[in-house]
Amino acid sequence: MTPDFRLRPVAEADFEPLLTLSIRVLRADLERLGRFRPELRRERFRAVFHPATLSAIEVAGLCVGCIGAEPRPDHLHIHAFYVQPEFQGRGLGAAVLAQVTGQYPGLPVRIEVLKGSTALGFWQRQGFGKTGEEAFDLLLERPAPLDEAAGAP
Repeated sequence: MTPDFRLRPVAEADFEPLLTLSIRVLRADLERLGRFRPELRRERFRAVFHPATLSAIEVAGLCVGCIGAEPRPDHLHIHAFYVQPEFQGRGLGAAVLAQVTGQYPGLPVRIEVLKGSTALGFWQRQGFGKTGEEAFDLLLERPAPLDEAAGAP
């Protein structure tokens, strides 16, 4: 059963706990790629830490993750999505993603995923496919549903 959740804009007090979570979630993949540098992770997370585009995910009043989504003219860019491992595999990620992307009907959704990441399976189950790759990332996109893109009811 998917836990009940709510999304709220991040506050500065969320920075350190969410940075720690992002490191916990990404560390093994970054180490495997020879790219784990805590100072760089801090810098990159600070760059996307904006209440306008980053939401904390709360379950029973506890912050259990975050999702960052930035609408662009031709797509919705997911720039961060971390959920505490204890809350993974219960439908929470899919429900959060559906709520956020549902605010932008008709837009394809794009994300970059580290090569070899176990998160790739999640994204594939959500309808994302590979559109390209970079040195360390796979570029994924879920096209807008045809009926939404065409403006059908």
